[in-house]
Amino acid sequence: MPEHVPTYRLAPDLSVSRVLTGLWQVADLEREHDPLDPEAGAAAMAEYADAGFTSFDMADHYGSAELIAGRLRALRGPERPVQLLTKWVPEPGPLTRHAVRVAVDRARARLGVERLDLLQFHTWSYADPSWLDALFWLDELREEGLVAHLGLTNVDTAHLRVALASGIPVLTNQVACSLLDRRFEGAMTDLCLSSGARLLGYGTVAGGLLSERWLGRAQPPDEELDTWSLRKYARFVAAAGGWEAFQELLAAVKGAADRLGVSIANVASRYVLESPAVAGVIVGARLGRSAHVEDTLRLFSFELDPEAREVLAEALDGLDPIPGDCGDEYRKPPYLTASGDLSHHVTSFPAPYPTSPGPRAGRTQVRTGTPWETLAGYCRATRCGDRVLVAGTTATFGERLIGGSDPAAQTHAVIDKIEGVLASLGARLEHVVRTRVYVSDTVHWDACARAHGERFRDVRPVNTMVEARLIGAGYLVEIEAEAIVDD
Repeated sequence: MPEHVPTYRLAPDLSVSRVLTGLWQVADLEREHDPLDPEAGAAAMAEYADAGFTSFDMADHYGSAELIAGRLRALRGPERPVQLLTKWVPEPGPLTRHAVRVAVDRARARLGVERLDLLQFHTWSYADPSWLDALFWLDELREEGLVAHLGLTNVDTAHLRVALASGIPVLTNQVACSLLDRRFEGAMTDLCLSSGARLLGYGTVAGGLLSERWLGRAQPPDEELDTWSLRKYARFVAAAGGWEAFQELLAAVKGAADRLGVSIANVASRYVLESPAVAGVIVGARLGRSAHVEDTLRLFSFELDPEAREVLAEALDGLDPIPGDCGDEYRKPPYLTASGDLSHHVTSFPAPYPTSPGPRAGRTQVRTGTPWETLAGYCRATRCGDRVLVAGTTATFGERLIGGSDPAAQTHAVIDKIEGVLASLGARLEHVVRTRVYVSDTVHWDACARAHGERFRDVRPVNTMVEARLIGAGYLVEIEAEAIVDD
């Protein structure tokens, strides 16, 4: 066994153990019972910290996880530091600067700290501009010293790019990473390697499904999937090709594990850990119920050799790719969540922008509050019957330009705004039948076209792209759209 657990230096003042202990199952344990005793919970966490796993991942909605973690930090004192990474997951809808500060202060109080080590933000909808409000206000609190570092959770490649290009110093993005779910490879990894952001991978053992317990088993009935984690990752198994394909993967991983003298879970976690953009993997803990410290320590006793990688590659070729990009399972079908939808996460999705009656009967307008709308006397979009017309739209957010000098980031920000005004008028991107794209310089056409293709590849609206001298400094792309709501 290794003498210590390796760490990854995310920033000069923040290094995390390469295996972080996830506390999301605290909420599962407390779902039908009283909150865990903080002292007992802290004692269970101490077993991990004493073994060298000093980094813990939690969230505001993981039951009493923050309180338990705060108790652990108090018991250990500054001479035996732990790294407490938490998340803020607000309900969909408008936010205020005050609400953001309240969320940060609540986490600080629960954890018993003056400054949060890392606060990871989750948004339910990129079409709702409140996610940009939250990021800029969180960055203000970072500059104030209440938060050391900012991260994101379940954010796709396009919107990690938007945040970074807009000047938000995103340190990490926490996303699902496993042999079953390899969406983190490719574009997400490329962006992380070029930007310096790093991934924290969860779901690496698929809630325990990637283990000897399930090898050679018939597909279990739903009642045997007795944790939210197992129910969630059973949906990933189904999306990846089903139970039979999963059994073939397990058998291949088992063969590699036996030859290397480790467990299936070790091989599965090591596969993710060796990805160049991954800083650490998160392994869940059921505090006081079960611990896998010894087995997890074996992760650092071996590496995947060429033979193991060849075996895994062959087995992975038999799986279907999980659809979409990282985090899409929380924003669009198929919802790969424990309940198969968002019913246990959110109650509703308010309209991103307010609407008002137009000057003529039967018309509804949306205004997004940009200074251009007031200056030139126009609305962002109008719905008349089943038609929605969206004005030429730039990556303007209040007085800010979103996406910086990155044409792809600006394009995604523009399409987010278009998606938001469509949603406010009862339409979706799928209803778009025409787009017109204006680029300030033909040097940007490829990046803008590719970003447009990412968002509309399944819609295929009629499209025109031209070079135009755009009004306003820094604007690289402007898009107008037309939609027909025909369902």
